[in-house]
Amino acid sequence: MFDKPMDTRRFRDIVQARLLSYPRFRSKVTRDMAGGAWWEDQEVDLDYHILHDRLRSEGGSNKALLERMVGKLSATPLSLSRPLWQMHLIDNCIGEDGNSRQAIVIRIHHCIADGIALVGVLLSMFDRTPDSVGREATNDASIPDDDDNPWSSLIQPVTRSMVNAINLSAGLWSKYMWMLADSNKLMGRLSDMGTKAGRLTLDAIKLMAMPDDSRTRLKGKPAGMKHVAWSEPLPLQEIKIVGKALGGSINDVLMASVAGAIGAYLRAKGDTVPSKTDLRAMVPVNLRKAGDEHKLGNAFGLVPLVLPVGIEDPIERLNEVRRRMAELKGGYQALVAMAVLGVLGATPKQMQNEIQNYFAKKATAVMSNVPGPQTPLYLAGSQLDQIMFWVPQSGDIGMGVSILSYNGCVQFGLVTDDAVASDPHEIIRRVAPEFEKLVLLALMSEW
Repeated sequence: MFDKPMDTRRFRDIVQARLLSYPRFRSKVTRDMAGGAWWEDQEVDLDYHILHDRLRSEGGSNKALLERMVGKLSATPLSLSRPLWQMHLIDNCIGEDGNSRQAIVIRIHHCIADGIALVGVLLSMFDRTPDSVGREATNDASIPDDDDNPWSSLIQPVTRSMVNAINLSAGLWSKYMWMLADSNKLMGRLSDMGTKAGRLTLDAIKLMAMPDDSRTRLKGKPAGMKHVAWSEPLPLQEIKIVGKALGGSINDVLMASVAGAIGAYLRAKGDTVPSKTDLRAMVPVNLRKAGDEHKLGNAFGLVPLVLPVGIEDPIERLNEVRRRMAELKGGYQALVAMAVLGVLGATPKQMQNEIQNYFAKKATAVMSNVPGPQTPLYLAGSQLDQIMFWVPQSGDIGMGVSILSYNGCVQFGLVTDDAVASDPHEIIRRVAPEFEKLVLLALMSEW
């Protein structure tokens, strides 16, 4: 979302110079009859990849129109005959604050890169000042350093420990992962494996015994129609202060607020939500080595985060989230899950499908946290006011939760499939009130 319409010609020049400097954005995917696929250079027609539209005025905020447009675009396939991306410039976006902005809705196929890499690529198109000209693609506006990253407390301990797990050969995992469902057979083979491999495989058994997610209306097989929503910005510094006052981290406060919003939504629908009701979200974690942040492709694993949506008391819920986050950081099963996914491509196709379906059945949502820069950015002379992304879903997962920080604020995004919820804004609008409860309790604790 930009504070004013951009100079269209200048924007196209920036796309040409900065985005198309990455070969995958000027290549199409070519496949053969045997199921192989590769990148093939393709002439890029910017008239196809950059489209212009305008929302109609409704006498106030027309955010609902933009949400419907984004939902429709998110369910519309990209053409395999061209590079797999499109940008939609949309004028006259009237926000809840009454201001008119220009939006850019960017669609990119996941085979180009994962979320961490794509945020870095897109932010490299931006400038630090509105009047910058002639700069080629750089990384000076990319993901902030770890010291400025509110998610590093989750990501860093996992990725450091992950190195040893990923270093196990794909061949070893290909040979032994099929035995996970038969622990007796597996125990007879452990003597053939190294101590570390045996430990990882035993932990994999525990992962495979992960209990089913609680059955809620948000669990169901996607039908294909998408609905999106996003929150208004929340001040990051206020979240940090509240977390410190209540003995939690920024991430703890955010996760507790999301869990509270989902629980409140389910109760508002008339559902019975026992206190032990949980919602499992698969969280992508960056596995790139230091210095490889600029590389495209997919380099992530998944860790299961269980949100206590049944706990109504805000403090009790925050404490439970904090406890589970601590377990997640120190747990070995999370590393095994990422190792399994990291070498999944080396396993037989049938095994790939079984493992992927297993993870999908055990979770209700995909939740992704991506840190953005904490200073204002500009593109073609216009200031970036807000930025949000939405994560894809697959298998039996019909909900995606996204959290992104930018310029001192945090925003929440939600995409749901029509089969599980057609009103994601009813969940999103409850996040801020759940956070405000924690603000009030933090203030009361000072007394």
